[in-house]
Amino acid sequence: MPLIMVCITGMPGAGKSTAAQALVGRGWKRVTMGDVIRDETRRRGLEPDSKNTGEVMVELRREKGEAAVAELCMKVVRDSKADLVVVDGIRSVAEVETFRKTARVLLLAIHASRERRYALLKERARRDAPLSHEMFIARDQREFEVGIGKAIALADEVVSNQRATTESMSAEVVRIVERWVEGLA
Repeated sequence: MPLIMVCITGMPGAGKSTAAQALVGRGWKRVTMGDVIRDETRRRGLEPDSKNTGEVMVELRREKGEAAVAELCMKVVRDSKADLVVVDGIRSVAEVETFRKTARVLLLAIHASRERRYALLKERARRDAPLSHEMFIARDQREFEVGIGKAIALADEVVSNQRATTESMSAEVVRIVERWVEGLA
């Protein structure tokens, strides 16, 4: 069976992880780009907070190209030997193109307003969550600078998380992916 990947993009807090988790519940292997960056941040002897992970993400791309994080993720994918992989956290089209070299890829964007995303980020209270609204805006800007807007604009499908419940958004993601996979047969 050829490698099949669903690559999920969206602004911070939009609901990418919820979408990915819906597929994990269906047997997909999850690779989280943010985890790869957090691991690299720790490897460099830094605390994986919002500031440090953002700087490491930008440095990796500057040093090794726009697809640097995708290349690190491909090592995880190869090691997993999985046929169905969901990649959580696409930031650029170059990353998607890297995955397309070895897999059939669906690019799925998750969308929510800035206000909703900020509320969701505060609610999940992860260590790298922005501590203030100003930090949140700066994080959005950093994401735009690495190309996330283009990835979102070129998505094959878009799911709104503006008013969705976790259950309804998850069901929509599963519906879209199952329809896509059926079309590959």
